[in-house]
Amino acid sequence: MKKNDQFELDITDISDEGAGIGKKAGFVWFVKDALPGDRVRAAATKLKKNYGFARLLEVLSPSEDRREAPCPVARQCGGCQLQAMSYEAQLRFKERKVLNNLKRIGGFEGVEALLEPIIGMEDPFRYRNKAQFPVGRDRDGRIIAGFYAGRTHHIVECRDCLLGPEENQRILQQVTDWMEAYGIPAYDETQGKGLMRHVLIRKGYRSGQIMVCLVINGEKLPHSQELVEALRSLPLPEGEAVASISYSINRANTNVIMGDRIVDLFGPGYIEDSIRGLEAESRAVTFRISPLSFYQVNPVQMERLYSTALEYAGLTGKETVWDLYCGIGTISLFLAQKAKKVYGVEIIPQAIQNARENAELNGIQNAEFYVGKAEEVLPRWYEEQQEKAKKEGFPEAAERIDVIVVDPPRKGCDEKCLETILKLQPERVVYVSCDSATLARDLKYLCANGYKLTRVRPCDMFPETVHCECVVRLERRIWLDRRT
Repeated sequence: MKKNDQFELDITDISDEGAGIGKKAGFVWFVKDALPGDRVRAAATKLKKNYGFARLLEVLSPSEDRREAPCPVARQCGGCQLQAMSYEAQLRFKERKVLNNLKRIGGFEGVEALLEPIIGMEDPFRYRNKAQFPVGRDRDGRIIAGFYAGRTHHIVECRDCLLGPEENQRILQQVTDWMEAYGIPAYDETQGKGLMRHVLIRKGYRSGQIMVCLVINGEKLPHSQELVEALRSLPLPEGEAVASISYSINRANTNVIMGDRIVDLFGPGYIEDSIRGLEAESRAVTFRISPLSFYQVNPVQMERLYSTALEYAGLTGKETVWDLYCGIGTISLFLAQKAKKVYGVEIIPQAIQNARENAELNGIQNAEFYVGKAEEVLPRWYEEQQEKAKKEGFPEAAERIDVIVVDPPRKGCDEKCLETILKLQPERVVYVSCDSATLARDLKYLCANGYKLTRVRPCDMFPETVHCECVVRLERRIWLDRRT
């Protein structure tokens, strides 16, 4: 077998990255866009010693889980990996992925008994409140916007991504029309020349407020007022409006999309949106979101995910809670409704400033935020509480940490952060994860040092893709044994 050789293959499994897996003469093949149950004709693209990669040429016999992908560029675009799979099968795949990682990486035998049903969506499309569209030119010199093809920087034109709101298409059309009208050059990353790099669009799910932020390879945006007028004049559904227009300066030759400097052209430099818990007595919490803010991209599932995290925290109104990797305070302020006190810590100063503003915006007075590394801030805070209690003559009344919530980036928790959690010994740890592999690794460490995994629930934050969010609860063994 050599590159470009064609062959038929029965697909029997699927990888964590969404590639179909099949065996032929003892050789394992990974075939992008193939599904378990398919019989396919494929062509070899890369060969290793015991396995190889191939591209799908034809589905000879389709899997019962196969469907027609709704998006016409689903196979070319790098954004979706599972559009050809029925949504029911997607949910089964994600449950199995979480379970396998917990067993294989974490070593949690019998974890099936703890796995609660995955939280799916009624409608797995049009859910994203944020999209970043690269801008370029096609071979004919026409300005295009869309997404990068998988593992490349080749732009696949797609102005109406089915995962985002329909309004994105109109906004992109207005931006590219303005570029053509005023001769605004698209960025060419091979030469490092051109002005327009990306278009960031965010939409408030409940507020209807829309943000447009252009990422440019320059200090100024020519004809910016004409763009502002064009975007503000867009016909939008009732209750929606373009509330913030800005540009981000990024002159670096880098894969990082956003620059550090934001220049506002119209509006306050942010939009607002709110999330609400699933419990009847929950009230909405409003957030101000800037171009650089981290905010979950699926607002429907965010409310379900955070409600699950709140349930796992088991708050009664008497607890002191720390939210690590707190960002702009989304989980912190959600938890504050049920806790005695919530502290958030985040290494990014601007995020903490936003978190404090969001607490004030919502009249929440039992949330406090710190800038720094969790492994430095938490021990210092704990020692200060102990010292304060001793001076007052009541050392046994020193404030302790009852619950720690972590929602780290995809790489998981820093090892020093995990060591800090063990040192402070909260009764419960709630871990929200966007990568079940790094989650399993961190849980293995915590459970080898005094904690027990007691609840697990996946949440499909990213339908049509291979990614899956998950929330788990850990309980300290001594406290757990005393309770039982």
